[in-house]
Amino acid sequence: MSMRIVVLLAIVGVSLADQSSHVTFSLGGAPAVNHHSSSHHHRAPSYQPRPSYHPQPSYHPQPSYHPQPKYKKYEPEVPACADNTTKPWCLEDPEYPSYEIKHAAEYHYEKVLSLYADVADLNTELSVERPNTLEEETYLCPSETAYVRPLRAQNTEGKWRVIVNNVDVHYETLTQTTRIEECLTGGDACPLVPECYDSKCLQKSIYHRFLVYDPYDQYFPFAIETFKLPASCACLLGAFTIDH
Repeated sequence: MSMRIVVLLAIVGVSLADQSSHVTFSLGGAPAVNHHSSSHHHRAPSYQPRPSYHPQPSYHPQPSYHPQPKYKKYEPEVPACADNTTKPWCLEDPEYPSYEIKHAAEYHYEKVLSLYADVADLNTELSVERPNTLEEETYLCPSETAYVRPLRAQNTEGKWRVIVNNVDVHYETLTQTTRIEECLTGGDACPLVPECYDSKCLQKSIYHRFLVYDPYDQYFPFAIETFKLPASCACLLGAFTIDH
């Protein structure tokens, strides 16, 4: 009977030991046994790996798109009117862009007038006139004089340009007239000069400034450029020689 009581006490002690942090019990005369137990279990923290770093790609903005201006009309380097002449200007041009010049000049009216006034002040009436008759005097070298309004011409850089001429803009006609004089016997000996002199007829030129139209400039298609045109025919005398 006493043995059963001891066993029951041992079972009770074990159950109480589960709820206590420290319980001591003994069976019979056996030495006391210490049991350390805890109702709280300390779990090791789970390892969380660090997130791998993925750098963001550098941003390269797309270049802004600037469309090229659309040219209304392609202008060749040498116009068709130059095929019918050996001179660096055209007085007739079936492909002359009158409508385009008129439209652009009306749009930029104030600026065009300021440029036009700079060249319109050139008065060709002040140019040197030839004698009307050859009865009393004549030039040493024969030449031909004319007052022209070129539609196209080569500038001093050798490029063909459209010259603003005979264009109606807001009830005003823009014209540019110039005087030219060309030698008829360029390089030949001067007439009426004794043969003992080395002489030859020489073409002389001067520079003119014209208001031109550039169809490729979509912002302001007008400018003033310089042109070299024939102005007179001179007699060049060399050294005096005596032949025996």
